[in-house]
Amino acid sequence: MMTAFDAGLGVLLVLAAVRVVATSDVRAAASGFLAYGMILALAWVRLESVDVALTEIAVGSGLTTIVILRAIAHVPSPPSSSTAGAKAAVGLLCACVTLGLSAVILGLPEPASSIAADVAMNMPATGLGNPITGVLMVFRALDTVLETIVVLLALIGVWALVPQERLAGRPATPGTGRSPEPVVFLARALVPIGLVVGAYQVWAGADVPGGKFQGAAVLAAMGLLLMMAGIVKAPAATDVKLRALLLVGPILFLAVGIAGWPLAGSFLGYPPGFEKPVIIVVEIASTISIGLALVMLVLGPPGRASS
Repeated sequence: MMTAFDAGLGVLLVLAAVRVVATSDVRAAASGFLAYGMILALAWVRLESVDVALTEIAVGSGLTTIVILRAIAHVPSPPSSSTAGAKAAVGLLCACVTLGLSAVILGLPEPASSIAADVAMNMPATGLGNPITGVLMVFRALDTVLETIVVLLALIGVWALVPQERLAGRPATPGTGRSPEPVVFLARALVPIGLVVGAYQVWAGADVPGGKFQGAAVLAAMGLLLMMAGIVKAPAATDVKLRALLLVGPILFLAVGIAGWPLAGSFLGYPPGFEKPVIIVVEIASTISIGLALVMLVLGPPGRASS
């Protein structure tokens, strides 16, 4: 049942979106995008989709905004050549698309067709308590393994932007130089807590809201904080250990999928009786790969000599 709070939240979402697309200041647009993501996460919570809200906060708005801001810092903003008429035309087109999608949603039959009952009936066989994890790792596991691979492909795309000889260097770390004492203190005090929170999100994601993407984002943030404090160095793209850890998640996921043919009769099927342990192992391996990929994506392409 919609409340006045939900209605106000919807209005805030629209206003935040308009602010992002209407401003001519790219930094203000990036900051507005972050605010929009936080409001959207709250909307997902109101829809009782806590898993989606956690992903939106961690990846959708948090790390994505950092990547956008770093891109802005390295790419000079070209002068705007859009006329008021062109902007109005684009806005009108977007409004038409929005109205069309709204009409389709409102025109759906009641009750809407759903496979939720089938998922709930088969969940006990997976050993999982969190239906979101069940859907992602069992009922649409192919989409999930492709999402894991896409993160790795995005990092490869970033590395492809630099000449081969620069791959042996290290990416520039935010706050390079002598780190302020407050940053060092924050890293030493916050990182142990963040590591526990991130690990808990991955481990408990099988039964409660959480999972590899949420946990990986928290762990990636802790790694970046350690680098900003000068406690650890950013790895070089040619580091063998880094590349192995980046690959362990996708390779293990695909290996489990292939093993599903002889063991469970289908690709990405899990051996009967061992569904939950195998899923947790895949989740942990994927967390390592995704977290490292997010760190390297935020840092950007290598640009200085390794030391």
